[in-house]
Amino acid sequence: MTTIEQQTGNAVRPFTVRIRDGALDDLRRRLVETRLPSQELAGDRSQGVQLATMRALREYWATDYDGQRVASRLNALPQFTTEIDGVEIHFVHVRSEHPDALPLIMTHGWPGSVIEMLDSVGPLTDPTAHGGAATDAFHLVLPSLPGYGFSGEPAEIGWDLVRTARAWSELMRRLGYDRYVAQGGDVGAGVTDAMGRLGPDGLAGVHMNLLVTALNDPASLPHATDEEQAALAAIRTFQASGNGYFVEMATRPQTVGYALLDSPAALAAWMIDHDTDAYYKIVSAFVDDRPSGNLTRDHILDNIMAYWLTGTGASAARSYWEAYGPDAPAAGSAPQPDPRVPVAFSSFPGEIWRTPRSWAEQSYPTLSYFGEAVRGGHFAAWEEPELFAAELRAAFRPLR
Repeated sequence: MTTIEQQTGNAVRPFTVRIRDGALDDLRRRLVETRLPSQELAGDRSQGVQLATMRALREYWATDYDGQRVASRLNALPQFTTEIDGVEIHFVHVRSEHPDALPLIMTHGWPGSVIEMLDSVGPLTDPTAHGGAATDAFHLVLPSLPGYGFSGEPAEIGWDLVRTARAWSELMRRLGYDRYVAQGGDVGAGVTDAMGRLGPDGLAGVHMNLLVTALNDPASLPHATDEEQAALAAIRTFQASGNGYFVEMATRPQTVGYALLDSPAALAAWMIDHDTDAYYKIVSAFVDDRPSGNLTRDHILDNIMAYWLTGTGASAARSYWEAYGPDAPAAGSAPQPDPRVPVAFSSFPGEIWRTPRSWAEQSYPTLSYFGEAVRGGHFAAWEEPELFAAELRAAFRPLR
């Protein structure tokens, strides 16, 4: 640390994941002693996570899963922390060996973490080893959202999407990147959308794989074609029967947080009960031992472990209260400025709603790329890292 860094508090420090003594023994004890509910009365997920799924997940987690996997996978990559606006931010930073690589900051969402992006690191930083060209390479920055994983918890109210977007622009400035692009899905799409509308110095373009504006006022979107009608129906279904987690965390995050920090089984059930497509892919992995793409049992548990080991179930839930709660800026009626940079969008078939191009064009007047992937869902980078990387290469190629 230099004298200037000490004086300004802008130090970037190397970070290593270390699991405290006894943590894994405590986890297994809690899993073994879990009291499970009786079997659901419905024959599908309409009452929530099914008992057979949780039994299979708990058994594998307690007996076969390697609890050191999270530490091993993260510690194999360069990790750092730096304090921004009073919060210690953890991030993975992998520089490409290709000298003209484009800096890219990617933001995860809930119930995700940097874990869901790890298998896209190779395709993005070393494209020549994954069917791409050297000119498609990225320098990659993967921050953990405030209150998630190995980042610190905010100690005050106010960490909404815009504040996080400003923190990310400061992070890229601090890393010496004077021109870069940004990507995000889920909550990360909200952060990336905010970055595009703020237009900080150095940001050349953004890419998202969830149309966050569709939740603001879906009735205002066009719905004349069959594709648009299907997307609108999917949003209505999600709002009527699929967003229980969203409402609880946006209104009472502290309440659910008690269970998320005390019971690993409760944490796992809460996290996998996200969307229908992802849920049944997880069921297939645990109950049938038939993973879909990259969604293996170990990869799913790696992500859950990132929350359990850090005790961030409640603080991550509070981010929804900040971003989408009754008093959040996103809940207001004030119009947001149009993005100040080119916007790229990729639609994946298993997303909560598959976004029509017309919706992306209406939401983003600066839309410069629209891609449609053949596979993948809400957790696109996690499920299909090679396809996801190919979309990002195509999306940002004109900006190099």
